[in-house]
Amino acid sequence: MALKLNVVICSTRPGRIGPSVANWFHEFASNNSGFECELVDLADFDLPVYNEASHPRSGIYEHAHTKSWSESVNSADAYVFVMPEYNYCPPPAFVNALNYVYTEWNYKPCGFVSYGGAAGGIRAATLARQLVTTLKMMPMVEGVMVPMAWNHLDDDKVFHSNELIDPSATAMLTEMEKWATALKTMR
Repeated sequence: MALKLNVVICSTRPGRIGPSVANWFHEFASNNSGFECELVDLADFDLPVYNEASHPRSGIYEHAHTKSWSESVNSADAYVFVMPEYNYCPPPAFVNALNYVYTEWNYKPCGFVSYGGAAGGIRAATLARQLVTTLKMMPMVEGVMVPMAWNHLDDDKVFHSNELIDPSATAMLTEMEKWATALKTMR
């Protein structure tokens, strides 16, 4: 049975380009890795600021949105977070989504496809790597950075990669497969 990779769109704002970047990465990963890939959009879960009465570690969820999010997170063996940079930070929707569940994240690798202006979202991905370790996830050193991301969109808002972006995606996926295989034995 193939390992499952959730490609998570982390921006929820109207007018975002995250789905374009994530669609590209989802297709790339499906064609260039051993993962079974699923595209997951945080906007579809409509998670309010954390509103569960019990601590996430308990696994006691009273709201339908939390139960749905828990099932999605739990279904994967690995994650790639596709995220923009907001004021040098990951998007608030990403941080909120991390905090909703706990054990569902444990002992799984994750990678980052970051995008933005000249820095390509690298500062957001760097902070996000620190956050995920508290959930016992293993962040990949390898990552995908897309500077000036809007310049990679065509008139139909379809993202087009290039000879700098593709090799970084391949390197990250190769490492993630190794870690996902190894960490599955811990779960």
